[in-house]
Amino acid sequence: MSAKKENLMEKIVSLSKRRGIIFPGSEIYGGLANTWDYGPVGVELKNNVKKIWWKYFVQEREDIVGLDAAILMNPKTWEASGHVAGFSDPLVDCKKCKTRHRGDKLLEEKFGVDKIAGIKLEDVQPRLIKEKIKCPDCGAVDWTEAKRFNLMFKTHQGVTEDSGSLVYLRPETAQGIFVNFKNVLDTTHMKLPFGIAQIGKAFRNEITPGNFTFRTREFEQMEIEYFVAEKDWKKKYEEFKEACWKFFTGYGLNPKKLRWRQHASDELSHYSKETYDIEYQFPWGWGELEGFAYRTDFDLAQHEKFSGQKLRYREPETGKEFVPHCIEPSFGLDRTALTFLLDAYTEEEVRGASGEKETRVVLKFHKDIAPIKVAILPLSKKEELTKPARDIFNSLKSHWMVQYDETQSIGKRYRRQDEIGTPFCVTVDFETLDDKAVTVRDRDTMKQERVSVDKLNKYLKDKLEAC
Repeated sequence: MSAKKENLMEKIVSLSKRRGIIFPGSEIYGGLANTWDYGPVGVELKNNVKKIWWKYFVQEREDIVGLDAAILMNPKTWEASGHVAGFSDPLVDCKKCKTRHRGDKLLEEKFGVDKIAGIKLEDVQPRLIKEKIKCPDCGAVDWTEAKRFNLMFKTHQGVTEDSGSLVYLRPETAQGIFVNFKNVLDTTHMKLPFGIAQIGKAFRNEITPGNFTFRTREFEQMEIEYFVAEKDWKKKYEEFKEACWKFFTGYGLNPKKLRWRQHASDELSHYSKETYDIEYQFPWGWGELEGFAYRTDFDLAQHEKFSGQKLRYREPETGKEFVPHCIEPSFGLDRTALTFLLDAYTEEEVRGASGEKETRVVLKFHKDIAPIKVAILPLSKKEELTKPARDIFNSLKSHWMVQYDETQSIGKRYRRQDEIGTPFCVTVDFETLDDKAVTVRDRDTMKQERVSVDKLNKYLKDKLEAC
């Protein structure tokens, strides 16, 4: 990673802490590695990403319905899905300092994912030594042979810890959809092709998480399992690829920083016949933003086999029964929020109040993603201004997430709102007492416009819904 790009990540982490976007987890106790808490601003950002995703993929479509499945599932679920036997990473230990690392990730950081895709377990250690890949902790090039490490978190259900009470924290949300396929089909009478969407927590015992919230052990997924007849999978697959691309670019991501990457045949998951990733050019390089897999009929067929229950679709016209195939767009919610945060971060050279040049930091979020839509800023703490400012705040808060701020100079308050991406600031000044109007400042242009108080609601509505 170049110094400039590394500096960008440092700025993002610092801004996130300073402005209540993302905090280190359990910080007062020294933290817990790679856990993060979303602050007052961050939780609004995250909720808005959920809202736009749900609106785009569920609310505005007739062929997708929602679900919220439990995190804890019958352990047979993970036997059927292949996670118990095959959900693992190749781990190597440094013989000098005894730290443990993912061998494939160490190689990927140097050569890129394309160059090491599908590397065999027995080839990891020789490749690390041949390429002189150093231990990130001590700098030694002395690795043990790679071993498989299952990524699922284990826990126990009930009051005793025995093999009979063993359960797992789900490593993905997809299986909750597959085991409810028949329930959804019976209660909604959906016809193929149709999808089931879910947003929820997942857990993976990653050995080398990192890059802020990009890879963590606890995360949220936004997933769709879209069921089709086998003959229709390719057409629907291409349609979803286009829809997913438009989702990201439509909400402001720079298309020049996005690309499709197809998985090589030896890189495909055991359930996948074809997989593409939408990748984003993060400060540390290209990384997966969304995975897009054609899972065939693997999942429903496996759950039929292990449960003994029929998970089939009956064609209304012919009465023919078959196990549907599945297309899966899988988004990481935390990763998506981080990407919007990185892409929105902007530094601009502006002139300060005294005429000197200064750097303005602004998050240029799409208005639907911005955590706070409007800030109400009385020019003075005097009651003659705070009272009408509070009245305006109260009239707007049922429509949007609005923030009231009367602390420090108006310039500093503008900068604070710029740093959390607030599209509009409404200043109540002494002229307001006479002309019953306020000054509305646009985040992106910094232009100010005088607007009558009685027309403010409509003015903001038109602006916030214009995009």
